[in-house]
Amino acid sequence: MNSVVCVKQVPDTETLIKLNADGTGIVTDGVKWIMNPFDEYAVEEAVRKKEKTGGTVTLVSLGPDRALDAIRSGLAMGADTAVHINDADFAAKADPYATAQALAAAIKELEYDAIFCGKQAVDDDAGQVAAYLGELLDLPVITLVIKLELSDDGKTAIATREIEGGHAVIEVPLPAIFTAQKGLNEPRYASLPQIMKAKKKPVTVKTVADLGVSAEPMTVIKGMSLPPERQAGKMIEGADAAAKAAALAKALREEAEVI
Repeated sequence: MNSVVCVKQVPDTETLIKLNADGTGIVTDGVKWIMNPFDEYAVEEAVRKKEKTGGTVTLVSLGPDRALDAIRSGLAMGADTAVHINDADFAAKADPYATAQALAAAIKELEYDAIFCGKQAVDDDAGQVAAYLGELLDLPVITLVIKLELSDDGKTAIATREIEGGHAVIEVPLPAIFTAQKGLNEPRYASLPQIMKAKKKPVTVKTVADLGVSAEPMTVIKGMSLPPERQAGKMIEGADAAAKAAALAKALREEAEVI
């Protein structure tokens, strides 16, 4: 099974985020960058399918020079090759639609049976790229996948996906696009030998101009703001449980105004 995995580099979830001067983005100096956590599930699933059925795993990523670190992380997990769409200006302004245009153009040059994506990126939480890819590549898209099985002939897949209040089981012809949800697998940790081997695996570098992409973003960030600082908790005093309950009800009604 030949798989393509779309990978994005995002700020580490433990990074202290600061807004830039005009409030339209974040200060990137000093930020630790990692592979999007949901993309790790996507890479792991593609590698597992390769280990079971044979084939190849190719990573595709849009981002500046530093995105190569996330690509190398995926190669160390077991992917074979990668395509790095290295276009800092385009990546900086690209919304999900423009991102999908670039990824789709690169993917069209590859051979694949399945495309894997994380269910969303943890920086913008848009969760739209896979849907755009499905439209651009004319492929079915199954989102929030927590289990994926292939038919014996490799022509179809049965995906279990999360829905509100339960699960849905869907059979889909291949090729298809799947977005990985937590629970699909447990991503592996790359060993030191795998990390060293990843440095020698081929990475093809392209720009959006090479791919013939000229998409302008459909959405533009006008402003960003940090959430308000959390207020200190309040201890409810009282002589006994009944008094504390009365004091709590009064505080919820008069101070918090939630009842």
